[in-house]
Amino acid sequence: MARGDAPQDSYHLVGISFFILGLGTLLPWNFFITAIPYFQGRLAGANTTTGTLDTNHTGPADTFNFNNWVTLLSQLPLLLFTLLNSFLYQCIPEMVRILGSLLVILLLFALTAALVKVDMSPGPFFSITMASVWFINSFCAVLQGSLFGQLGTMPSTYSTLFLSGQGLAGIFAALAMLMSMASGVDAQTSALGYFITPCVGTFMAILCYLSLPHLEFARYYLAKKPSQAPGQELETKAELLQSDEKNSIPNSPQKVALTLDLDAEKEPELEPEEPQKPGKPSVFIVFQKIWLTALCLVLVFTVTLSVFPAITAMVTSSTSPGKWSQFFNPICCFLLFNIMDWVGRSLTSYFLWDAYFITFMLLFAVSNGYLMSLTMCLAPRQVLPHEREVAGTLMTFFLALGLSCGAAFSFLFKALL
Repeated sequence: MARGDAPQDSYHLVGISFFILGLGTLLPWNFFITAIPYFQGRLAGANTTTGTLDTNHTGPADTFNFNNWVTLLSQLPLLLFTLLNSFLYQCIPEMVRILGSLLVILLLFALTAALVKVDMSPGPFFSITMASVWFINSFCAVLQGSLFGQLGTMPSTYSTLFLSGQGLAGIFAALAMLMSMASGVDAQTSALGYFITPCVGTFMAILCYLSLPHLEFARYYLAKKPSQAPGQELETKAELLQSDEKNSIPNSPQKVALTLDLDAEKEPELEPEEPQKPGKPSVFIVFQKIWLTALCLVLVFTVTLSVFPAITAMVTSSTSPGKWSQFFNPICCFLLFNIMDWVGRSLTSYFLWDAYFITFMLLFAVSNGYLMSLTMCLAPRQVLPHEREVAGTLMTFFLALGLSCGAAFSFLFKALL
């Protein structure tokens, strides 16, 4: 995993830390969309805190269009603030961006949990919830872009671990919802416990980030600029080697020979034939190199977010009322989607049970996770080492663009239905 004289990742602590940080970046989004029944319950009647996690309120009477709005107001600030982060990331210290974002997310989630105990009419509750969604996702955008920029300086294995952690966030939220529903406590206590859970997860992410400067492996990579790293990572595709000429690295027989001896666990040093003196990376030049993978990422999330969760959360079980009908949507829409999305990010399998809808959700989720992970991992490998942080933040912007396009299309698709 390490290169040259790089230290070892003792007990995989750095890998575990980035996995938990990946989990923390997507906890807000997943906990909000998985709790759609709770929010619909609060919005269905005036002055009530008795919205439950196990009641389906996603039918035609959804006058607030909550699931559409929460999708749009999650992804629009993600797009805007990721774009801002792409250009202003050098003006604000990395620790301020990452640690500050995590602390604000923690405080806003604590507010969401506190609102469970507050009697409030639907209108003000909807406005406060949407404002929380907006601000939480604004800081998530800064957090995610900054962490992807850091990962551009690390071996590629750590990007995969980070993305796997993001995929697990949905599973974590769905399991928390199911446990709340099955706990047997009253609706208010169940909802309070549900929203306290992401507070704990975010706090763990803060501890993991604070631990990184104390780990020798993390210090070795993160304290250096990408251009100072002891060698470039070995690419695993011949097409990527062909891009050397565009990156001002001349082709040589030695580079061709490298394709015959690839080892995923070893990253030998490559000495360029001519010394390079990298300057400040140009956003436009980096974009020219990664535009195709960026386009693929936009299309993946445009398709996914146009129907999930705004449309898929409307599906109900055709069986007679009972326990299964209560658990159908949390399991078949959210839990199954997030499990298969996580499997897709980590390389893939499938599971078949019961009905066409479930089969489509499995294929839908696994392709989403796989294609997202593929594009995010390939982009930093297509540029020079000192350009990888810019590539990481640019790809985070295009991820947000795809999410926002999907959120916008969800309104159209729901109207057509």
